Amino acid sequence: MLIKGMNLHDLTVNQLKRAAAIKEQIENLNKELRAILGAPAQSAAAPKKNRPMSAAVRRKIAASQKARWAKVRGAKPAAPSANPAAKAKKKTMSPAAKAKLSTKLKAYWAAKKAGKK
Repeated sequence: MLIKGMNLHDLTVNQLKRAAAIKEQIENLNKELRAILGAPAQSAAAPKKNRPMSAAVRRKIAASQKARWAKVRGAKPAAPSANPAAKAKKKTMSPAAKAKLSTKLKAYWAAKKAGKK
């Protein structure tokens, strides 16, 4: 492993030989440690096997998840009715209120522009 920013071409032959020797020592120590701990001697991790779930297990998981959601929904208070007539009417602004707001905003922006000059 090279240090960040270090270029392999800038190393001397002696430095490369020393790095190779150190790497070999590290590998030997890793093998020795695995032997002590009872781990397999091969350093590369075994590839994971793709073990798909059976249909029965998927059904069991789906059933338990549905039960969990039913429990959560059951604990909440009743949801508001889905009747569209029960929804509150959207508030609209009267033409007089719109005109009043428009004149106030025009005055505000005129004053703001006059202040910048």
